[in-house]
Amino acid sequence: MRVRQRWAAGLDQADHALVDEALSYVRGADTDSVLANLVPRLTEGQRTSVAAHCALSHAAVLVFPASVDELIAGLRAQGLAVDEAVPSVVVRERLSRRYGVPVDALSVAIVHVHVPEPDRDPRMVELFALEVPPGSGLAGIAARERAERNESHLALDVGVPDDVVMAGLRALLIDQGGLVADGGGYNSLEDCTVLYFRGPGGGGQGPDAHHYRRLELRVRGHWPAALAEHRAIAADDPTKRLLELMTGAWTTQAIAAAAELGLADQLPGPGVPAVPGPIGELADRLAVDPDGLARLLRYLASVGLVTSVGDSYTLTALGEPLRRDARHSLRPLALLYGGPFYQSFGALAHAVRTGREAFESLFGQGHFSYFAERPALAELFDSAMAANAPMFEPIARLVDFSDARVVVDVAGGNGELLGRILGHAPHLRGVLFERAHVLEGARRRLADAGCADRCEFVAGDFTQSVPTGGDVYLLSRILHDWDDQQCLTILRRCAASIRPGGQLMLVERLLTTDGRPSLAVAWDLHMLCNVGGRERTAVHYERLLAAAGFDLVAVRDLPLDGNLLQARQRGLTGQRR
Repeated sequence: MRVRQRWAAGLDQADHALVDEALSYVRGADTDSVLANLVPRLTEGQRTSVAAHCALSHAAVLVFPASVDELIAGLRAQGLAVDEAVPSVVVRERLSRRYGVPVDALSVAIVHVHVPEPDRDPRMVELFALEVPPGSGLAGIAARERAERNESHLALDVGVPDDVVMAGLRALLIDQGGLVADGGGYNSLEDCTVLYFRGPGGGGQGPDAHHYRRLELRVRGHWPAALAEHRAIAADDPTKRLLELMTGAWTTQAIAAAAELGLADQLPGPGVPAVPGPIGELADRLAVDPDGLARLLRYLASVGLVTSVGDSYTLTALGEPLRRDARHSLRPLALLYGGPFYQSFGALAHAVRTGREAFESLFGQGHFSYFAERPALAELFDSAMAANAPMFEPIARLVDFSDARVVVDVAGGNGELLGRILGHAPHLRGVLFERAHVLEGARRRLADAGCADRCEFVAGDFTQSVPTGGDVYLLSRILHDWDDQQCLTILRRCAASIRPGGQLMLVERLLTTDGRPSLAVAWDLHMLCNVGGRERTAVHYERLLAAAGFDLVAVRDLPLDGNLLQARQRGLTGQRR
């Protein structure tokens, strides 16, 4: 169908040609030909692998009508099926950054033109329509974009996405295909995450690809982690990437500010039908400056914690844990990392030079004693430690407690882990050994779990002693706070207290030895700077356990990059009481 010159008044002739070419392209292309043209470095087998997960969705071009409504009316007049326009998020922001024009000064819509084809999946042409009314001052942007075609792209829909598929596709297109990550975004109105790629030279290859400068992966739903990772590698300029890394402290403080203000509690969450109010109303509720709040929200949106809905914002799944009432809320942790630990991290160089914790140098004492003298900080710290709870979720199912009768949780905090184990094994009795001021909250937690009547609450300091007579001893995120000698003292104290044939369970993050990423690397630096301890490898823990008279018998993976290390007294491995 040749529709050139017959569309809406006010649409430039060059735009007519772009749309006409896009319609022709999507009628004749398939996923393999798109990949062959835009990603010529991929082998045939690699293209087949990508095509197994993706299908050609659309070709996209940017046009500049005087009126989006007139454009849609003209397209429909030619018998084309055209959806109603929806606001653009990604392209609008890209144009704003590219030309230094405020986002509010740009009216960009997405118009989908359907191209029905018998015996094949439906396809469409996606028109990004930037309204350029006469006298708007946007004619210069339109002229440059028509010449450069920065927003022209071909899109592949990911059929059944998951984190593995997403990571594999990105790695194949970038590492093997030579494409460059080129940003992306989430459009809440379409409920779609988009990842952009471009060729290393800026454009595509081959006779069919010269108009399409980029490739887009479209994924239904919101994928903040994949989007954040894609954005993180999008900067092919090392200087830009380094600047992004250097400003990571700003992200810490932005999240801490949101936590301090209670921002997350005032925003609707993902999937909540409530319509968010304008920023002015939100600023009034929070008693903050509207402009300052708008700038904070814009930054939080850039790191994926909130998303814009018109002139308002909603929380994403990534931002949801900042709510006070969130299950295992991370709000206390955000305040802790943006508060005293943020201050001491400013003296990290001192810790690296001396090997001594910067917290003690800055505050005059270690953080345990410093917090203990300040009840508000002690309460914040205890609440923050509860954020480890998801790490505990599988443990009760991973361990055979059939021969045990008493489980001793040493420095067990609010009793989250002990409560899970007692709930899983009704024959067990528990001993929660903690500081006196923590035990009251633990009693409430275990009462809510229905197992307080099977638990003894013992006040004490594990650096001095531990209760005797347990069949299982739990040390959850304890040993990483201490140096090797202190760890040996704690482990030997447990060895002297445990019943014959009993087992010791450690919950820690392990440093990897094969290059796999792990949160333990960051926490190891945190231990150096703020605590005086360290994260360790499994082999390091095995040596400590052996020196204390234990054999390490199993290491299991847990959520949040955690690990469960199971040990028994040497010579008793595998024996049953």
